[in-house]
Amino acid sequence: MPLQDLPTDSLPREKLLARGPAALADAELLAILLRTGLAGRGVLQLAQDLLDRQGGLAGLLTASSVQALAGIKGLGPAKQAEILAVMELARRATAQQLRQSQVFDSPQTVRQYLQMHLAHLRHEVFAVLFLDSQHRLIVLEELFRGTLTQTSVYPREVVLRALHHGAAALILAHNHPSGSVEPSQADIHLTSTLKTALALVDVRVLDHIVVAQGNALSMAERGLA
Repeated sequence: MPLQDLPTDSLPREKLLARGPAALADAELLAILLRTGLAGRGVLQLAQDLLDRQGGLAGLLTASSVQALAGIKGLGPAKQAEILAVMELARRATAQQLRQSQVFDSPQTVRQYLQMHLAHLRHEVFAVLFLDSQHRLIVLEELFRGTLTQTSVYPREVVLRALHHGAAALILAHNHPSGSVEPSQADIHLTSTLKTALALVDVRVLDHIVVAQGNALSMAERGLA
């Protein structure tokens, strides 16, 4: 049904104003941002098509480049720019939360933050959240990149970056482009090696989080970090 044929209280914008944003489905919220659709393809359908292509809202939140949104009919440069701006605001807002409170206060926020940065990548990336003495975020750095199945991580470089940032603790993270978040034996061995190396400079490894599209696993919660 075309948007103009819907009852007024069912239109996304009017529905939001009357009932609040929590009352809207993901596609309805996105439709407000997109504003217009195409001839024969309403904005709600365009929004749903975009969500389906990106793997839902979680997938859309990982979009960080024009290329990630390219090739979608009805999604021109202006709409692409608006979506990317909103997604970047979400990433920055999450980072601000982690800079203002201890990461242990919001483990789910840590996972969401890492998913927004790593889950969409088609190659494996090893990243580190460097933390201060209060376990608040200093910075997230991607340190190593590899193939789809293997990344070479150099403990010396991790130690040097920790010292550079004056970090008291850190959280290790990497993505599994395969979609599985189960840690491998190599992941477990690497975590142990890095913990030993960083202990020599009095930096604690709090966790190692494995990220995939729509999911994340804490190795610490498994007793593996």
